[in-house]
Amino acid sequence: MSHYKVLLAKHNHLETDRLILRPVTLKDTEDMYEYASDEETTYYVFDRHQSLDDTERSIVQYFIEDPLGKYGIELKETGKMIGTIDLRIRREDRRAIMGYTLNKAFHGKGYMTEAGKAILKLGFDVLERDCIAALHDERNVASGKVMERLGMQKEGTLRHVEKWKKGEYFNDVYYSILKEEYDAMKLN
Repeated sequence: MSHYKVLLAKHNHLETDRLILRPVTLKDTEDMYEYASDEETTYYVFDRHQSLDDTERSIVQYFIEDPLGKYGIELKETGKMIGTIDLRIRREDRRAIMGYTLNKAFHGKGYMTEAGKAILKLGFDVLERDCIAALHDERNVASGKVMERLGMQKEGTLRHVEKWKKGEYFNDVYYSILKEEYDAMKLN
């Protein structure tokens, strides 16, 4: 077993001022369905869930079968899960890729930036990655703003990545932050 998997297992709960990042369970079905059934929230990320059964299957297939590096974003104040964030480790190099989804009712409050900072800390300080990247559909400008607030730099756009909903092509905008850039931000 890879060393990073042990570290991810040891750090399956992360805490920030307002959030707890923790494993997603079937108890989160209703909270996840609240945003996973919303076309506006899911459009750029995954197919909209049509039922609670869809959400349960998604939780089992993505979060429970292989939970390492995948977190529900829970509000400390209420215990409500408002989104998810993950860090996918690339074994062949010292890189990782971050992905996230947030219930639109909680946009504009800094929650995703707060969760992203916790994931960067995990990736750089614990897992000793050299680079953490993220990407977003170019039409999802708000996601790019989160990446910029995390100190990530735009590297470029991958055009016509694949066909998506309604047969339309989409372009992915790729961002990343290097370990030395992250360290410099911590000093400021």
